[in-house]
Amino acid sequence: MPVSQTNLAWATLLDVGPPEPGRHRLHDRLAHALRTAIRDGRLAEGAAVPPSRALAEELGCSRWVVTEAYGQLIAEGYLSARVGSATRVSWSPDTSPPRPRTRRTPARPPIRYDLAPGLPDLRAFPRRRWADAVRAVIGSAVHYDLDVPDPAGHAVLRTTVAQYLRRSRGADAQAASVFVCAGVTDGLVRTCRALRAERIADVAVENPGWGRLRDAATSAGLRVHPVPVDHDGLRVEDLARTPARAVVVGAAHQFPTGTVLSPARRARLVRWAREVDGFVIEDDYDAEFRYDHHPVAVMQGMDPSRVFLLGSVSKTLSPALGLGWLVAPAVTTAALRAANLVAAAPPVLDQLALATFIDRGWYDAHLRAARRRFRSRRDLLVRTLAGRVPEGRVAGTAAGLHILLHLPDGTDTRGAVRAAAAAGLRLADLDDYRAKRSAERALVLGYGNISDTEIPAAVALLREALRTAVARSGPDA
Repeated sequence: MPVSQTNLAWATLLDVGPPEPGRHRLHDRLAHALRTAIRDGRLAEGAAVPPSRALAEELGCSRWVVTEAYGQLIAEGYLSARVGSATRVSWSPDTSPPRPRTRRTPARPPIRYDLAPGLPDLRAFPRRRWADAVRAVIGSAVHYDLDVPDPAGHAVLRTTVAQYLRRSRGADAQAASVFVCAGVTDGLVRTCRALRAERIADVAVENPGWGRLRDAATSAGLRVHPVPVDHDGLRVEDLARTPARAVVVGAAHQFPTGTVLSPARRARLVRWAREVDGFVIEDDYDAEFRYDHHPVAVMQGMDPSRVFLLGSVSKTLSPALGLGWLVAPAVTTAALRAANLVAAAPPVLDQLALATFIDRGWYDAHLRAARRRFRSRRDLLVRTLAGRVPEGRVAGTAAGLHILLHLPDGTDTRGAVRAAAAAGLRLADLDDYRAKRSAERALVLGYGNISDTEIPAAVALLREALRTAVARSGPDA
C-alpha cells in the first residue's frame, strides 16, 4: 500500500504487509497490524492512536479503512473510544510471571492460652525501667558512640556482661573475650563458622534438643550428630563414638528435659574436649530461673580455653530486644572475627541501654521478682495437672520456664497438640525436639507466657484435648 512521504512513524510501527490468506482486505490487514503492536507491547495501555483522518493520510489509504479497523479492535477490547476524546489502547500483555496457585486453608483459631515453651512473661516486661535506661543512654551517649559499631559489640556492654557473668554465673569472662550478638542462635552460627574455618567439620547436639540449634550448625556448614540425653544429661560415652570435635550442651538446665549435667559428666566432657582438641559450646538456657537451689555455675569456668558460653536476655526480658552474648576462648577470638566479617552487632543504643539496665541493678531486681512469680506459677500448674490429669507424671520442675508431662504409653500426643490448637491452646510435643520419634510419650508445657488466672482453664482444655485424641485413635476412629 502507498505510504505518505510526510510522516513515516506510524507506517514504520504498523507493518501492514501484503495480502495473506484470510486477510485480503486492507482494513483486516490494518487491524491485524494494530493488534500485533498492542500484543507485543509496542502500543502501551492508555496510549492514544491517531485520529482516523490523520492515520489515513499517513498510510495513504481511505479514512473508511482506518475506521473499520478501529471498530474491529474496539469490539475485541483492544481499543476504547469515547465521544469527544481520543481512541486509546485499552489492553496490555501480562508480562509478570504466573503466580503459583495456593491451596486455601482455613484460618487457624486464635490462641487463647499459651503453654508452649520458650517465652518469658511478656506481660511483665519492665517497660518503665527499660524506657529509663534508653532515655539515660540518649542523654549521655557521646558522639563517637554513634559511629559505625564494632562487630564484637560496644566496649561498655562487653565489660558489663563480663562482670555480670563472673558475679552471677561463676564464669571466667573478660571483656576481650565477650562478643555481643543478637541471641543464642546468632552466637552459635558465629561460633560454628569460626570452628569450620579452623577445620572442625562435625558438631554434636543433644537429643532431644532445641531444633534451631541444629539448624544453626547446619547453616554454618557443619555436619550434625544427635547424642542422647538421660537423667544425668548428655551421654558423653555416646559423644565419644561420633566424629564430632565440638558439642552444644545445656549444662545448667537442658532443654527440653530439664536435666542438669551431673558433676561427673561435666568433668568428663571437659576431658573429652581436651582429648579430641575440640570445644564445648555451652548454651546457658534460662539457667537464671532455678527455684529449689542456687543456680548452677556455668561449665565455662572449669576450662575457659575449651568452652564457649552462649547467653541472651530472650528468656529473662524479651526476645524482641535481640540481645545476647558469646564468651569465646581466647585462642578463638581472632578466628571469630575473621570468620564473621559481615556479622553485625545489635544497635549500639540498645546495647548501651542493656548495660545501663544491668549496671543500675534493675536486671537483678527484675530476675528476683521473676523467680518469685515463676515459682508460684509452676507450683500452681503442677497442682492443677495433678487434679485434672492424674495419669500424667511431671518432671523437670527444678528450674526454667517449662515442665515435662509424661503420659501413658500409646497416648497420641501429636493428636492432643492438634486438638488443643483447634480449641485455642498452644502445646508442644516432646517428639518435636527429637531427631526421630520415640515410644516415650510426653508434652512440653511452658508456663512463662501465661497468667496464673489462665492456668485452670488452660489445663481444662488440655484434659479435653487428651480425651479427644484418645477417642480419635480408638478402634472405632
